[in-house]
Amino acid sequence: MAATTTLLGLLTPTQGTLSGTWGDSVNYGISDYLDIAIAGTLSFAGDGAITLANTTGSSSGNAITSTTAQYMVIRITGTQTVTKVITGPSYSKLYMVDHAGATSAVTFKAAGQTGVSIAVGEKAFVYYNGTDYVKISSISSTGVLPVASGGTNASTASITSFNNITGYTASGATGTTSTNLVFSTSPTLVTPVLGTPTSGTLSNCTVDGTNAVGFKNIPQSGSAKTTSYTLAVGDIGKFIQVGASGSIVVPDATFSAGDAVVIFNNTSGAITLTMSITTAYIGGTDSDKATISLATRGICNVLFISGTVCVVTGNVT
Repeated sequence: MAATTTLLGLLTPTQGTLSGTWGDSVNYGISDYLDIAIAGTLSFAGDGAITLANTTGSSSGNAITSTTAQYMVIRITGTQTVTKVITGPSYSKLYMVDHAGATSAVTFKAAGQTGVSIAVGEKAFVYYNGTDYVKISSISSTGVLPVASGGTNASTASITSFNNITGYTASGATGTTSTNLVFSTSPTLVTPVLGTPTSGTLSNCTVDGTNAVGFKNIPQSGSAKTTSYTLAVGDIGKFIQVGASGSIVVPDATFSAGDAVVIFNNTSGAITLTMSITTAYIGGTDSDKATISLATRGICNVLFISGTVCVVTGNVT
């Protein structure tokens, strides 16, 4: 019987041996083993501990088995209900371990040692360092990504400055630096301005939580005015009702182009619109008006061309 190499157990034919069996011995004892040592994959499914051990070929066959240690790639498949333990040989050896199984991690170790853990979905190189198997790099599709693979080896984000973050405080920090981010107050969800349609149409949406979207009506701005009232930006798109003894002031530099307010005189006599705005026209005329009269039970529309110019149309003089 020819001697073998120390690590991979490859045949080392010497003169005077293998008479008549040289070709088979080389093929079964060297070539086949080099093939699996460089590119061979050994697969294990399900639970159960595995111990890998060298086998040696001869002229009668390669003797490679389902636990031959000389393979390059160890692949785990199926479902593991407990941590699967694979014990490798205690000599200088490199393995690529591919955990394509499910549920539980795999421990790869040397006899009598603790080894390393290979997570579900992880692919890692392990090698025997003289005492035990250690991991030299890994790629994981889930969980913590180690620094060696381009990650941070952290499961949570780390923020070192809170100077530009509102609504949060630094936990356990001095000043504004900390690695912990916490809520200073519980976050509050704000109801969207447009509401939430429940029928797939806009009929259930509102512009302000109360008034419906669309052209169904013109909402009233507050209650009827019974004293002098100055228009405000909150009146845009609404109507103002003037009651007993009321009057309206149109201010300057308050509104923007396209803003509009409707005014209804719900009194028995004409009321005065004081046009404090720089320039005010009655629709169809070309003279600036300092005051405008709105007839009894009359309606007018004030359209702002800019912050300093408006046009008034309706029952006005």
